[in-house]
Amino acid sequence: MLLAAPAAADPLEVKIGVLRQVHSRETVSLLDIPAADDFVAGAKMALEDNNTTGRFNDQTFSLLDAKVGAKEDPAAKMDAMIAQGVKLFVVDLPPDQLLAAADHARDALIFNAGAEDERVREQDCRANVFHTTPSRAMRADGLAEYLMWKQWRRWFLVVGSHPDDKLLGDAYVRAARKFGAKIVETRTFEDTGGGRRSDSGVVQVQRQMPVFTQKAPDYDVLIAADESNVFAGYLPYRTWDARPVAGSAGLMPTSWDPSHDLWGANQLQNRFFKSFRRAMIERDNQAWTATRIIGEAVAHSKSADVQTLRAYLRGPDFNVADFKGTRLTLRPWNQQLRQPILLTDGRTTVSASPQEGYQHQVSELDTLGLDQPETKCKLP
Repeated sequence: MLLAAPAAADPLEVKIGVLRQVHSRETVSLLDIPAADDFVAGAKMALEDNNTTGRFNDQTFSLLDAKVGAKEDPAAKMDAMIAQGVKLFVVDLPPDQLLAAADHARDALIFNAGAEDERVREQDCRANVFHTTPSRAMRADGLAEYLMWKQWRRWFLVVGSHPDDKLLGDAYVRAARKFGAKIVETRTFEDTGGGRRSDSGVVQVQRQMPVFTQKAPDYDVLIAADESNVFAGYLPYRTWDARPVAGSAGLMPTSWDPSHDLWGANQLQNRFFKSFRRAMIERDNQAWTATRIIGEAVAHSKSADVQTLRAYLRGPDFNVADFKGTRLTLRPWNQQLRQPILLTDGRTTVSASPQEGYQHQVSELDTLGLDQPETKCKLP
């Protein structure tokens, strides 16, 4: 008698939901206008990577994408995805919407690849939220380490008038205190509205920026805190004193930049450009990293169960590669991805922090941002 071969088991199917905000097209530079596939393109490319590995592990990955309006509750769009089997979400949402999503879908895992606010990692942290975007404190500390290495200890801080600008300014104040820099003066740049780009803009900016920055105490570097993308791009080469600009323009701390080509990053950059005919920006990379984390966790745990994945991600065996010179791990106290901060001028990677000489008892990457003794996060 011929015995029938056992039927092959169905592959493990993993569905990932992408929730993303629509970023403003009002930018200082035309190069900063977001693409139609902003953020989701990174997730799509990581999905290809996950499926390449998945073919050997009998796993398949698919993606659902939705945009969330500025004043919209993400619950309805999450429910539509959950009804289709989604339990893993990669999101680029403001803090309030991020927390609303996490509280609405407590049985899902949320990967925050957009919100930089400290509070979603600290006093408002959630057990089902992991963070792949660096916090403001991580970015500020990464820049501060380099400025201290350069012996640029005297900072002239210019902060925008919007709430997020002020939070970024606070991060630089904290970094100065942490690393021993001196802020010689803080000024506020008031956003009075008007077009960011106009025919007469160059003439106006050339006259206004030197006047705005004059009569500052002697300083080594001007640091701009301008998350709203209103004024920082106009500062380089236009300050009253001949000084470098850093922060939101000039030398910028970031998780990724289209010019980054170290540690094999050319491979990722070229693949992305071939697929989407544009450069990979920071938000794309953060979505790519979050989606790759899901792929790594599923591959190693051989499960798509939310609790199994969370336990693996918080365990000692998890790490993920992101073309930054080291394997990245998660901070167990607030589920923030440890990662270097790239310092770029938009043309090349100038440096990467942590800088040489900054030591830590657990990981040098924990010199960036709030460390475990400082955390306000209480996770089960």
